[in-house]
Amino acid sequence: MTTTRLTTRRVEKVWGRRDLWPGFADAAPDAEPIGEIWFEDPRANRLASDPDLLVKYLFTAEKLSVQVHPDDGKARSMGQPRGKDEAWIVLAAEPHATIGMGLREVMTADELRAAALDGSIEHRLDWRPVKPGDVYYSPSGTIHAIGAGVTLVEVQQNSDTTFRLYDYGRPRELHLEESIAAADPVPYVAPHVARELSAGRTLLCDGPAFVLERWTGAHRVELPAGGGPVWLIPLAGTGRADDAELSAGGTWLVEGGGRMALDFDSDVLVAYSGGTVMTLPDTRT
Repeated sequence: MTTTRLTTRRVEKVWGRRDLWPGFADAAPDAEPIGEIWFEDPRANRLASDPDLLVKYLFTAEKLSVQVHPDDGKARSMGQPRGKDEAWIVLAAEPHATIGMGLREVMTADELRAAALDGSIEHRLDWRPVKPGDVYYSPSGTIHAIGAGVTLVEVQQNSDTTFRLYDYGRPRELHLEESIAAADPVPYVAPHVARELSAGRTLLCDGPAFVLERWTGAHRVELPAGGGPVWLIPLAGTGRADDAELSAGGTWLVEGGGRMALDFDSDVLVAYSGGTVMTLPDTRT
C-alpha cells in the first residue's frame, strides 16, 4: 500500500472569493480572488502518466461561464488524453444560490449559436437552487454553469479542457464552435440516484469515468490490493490510511490496496476511476 498526501495549488479566478473554507487560508484583501484549489500528486514529474482523476474545491462569488466539456472521443480527436465528466458535492450555499444544469428545452446547433451570441443562453439554462449536501453528476457534453455563493468539492476526469459558450461580457476567450460541437443541447436528467450500499456507505454516482462514494461514521476496511488508485477526500472527522493521518481539507491517493480506518465522526468522499463499484464487506464498525 502506498498512501500519498496530494499537494494543493491555489488557482486565481475572476469569479472566485477571498474568504474560502475552513482548512484553507483566506486570500489577502488586496490579492486576486481564489476560485479553485487543486489537489495534485507531488510525484507528478516522476510518474509515467497523469492520474485519471482530479479533485478540486471551488469557491464562487460570481457565476462561472456557461460552458461544456468534450467527451473522450472528441477530446482524443483534439490530441487530449480524455474528456471531462465531473461531479459536484455542495458544501455550502448562500440563499438563492443556483447551478445551471442543461437547457430548459432542446435547442438546435443554430439556436444554440444565436443564443450564445446574443447572451440569451444564460436564461435558457435550467438554473436549480442548491443547498449543502446536494450532488450533481455532469457528464461531458452537458451545458452548465455554477452560480455565485457556492462552495463545493469537484471530482472530475483529469482534464482542463473547457469550452466557454458565454461569459457575461467578461474579457476572456470564448470557444463558440468548439462548444457547439461538444455540447448535447438538451435538458439535464440526473444519470444517477444515490443509494446506500451498506451502513454508512452511500454510492453517489457510478459513471463510466469514475465512481464516487460517501462514507460516514466509523469504518474498518481492507481496500483490494488488485484494485486501482483510490482518492480519499475527508470532509470532517479523522482517520488513517496505512500510516497516513486523514483530516478535513486534504486529499490522499491510495494505491495498491491496504488498510483504512475511519473514526466515528468521519465524513469522507471516496473516488476511483472506472465504472465498477468496489465489492467490499460491510465496513461500518
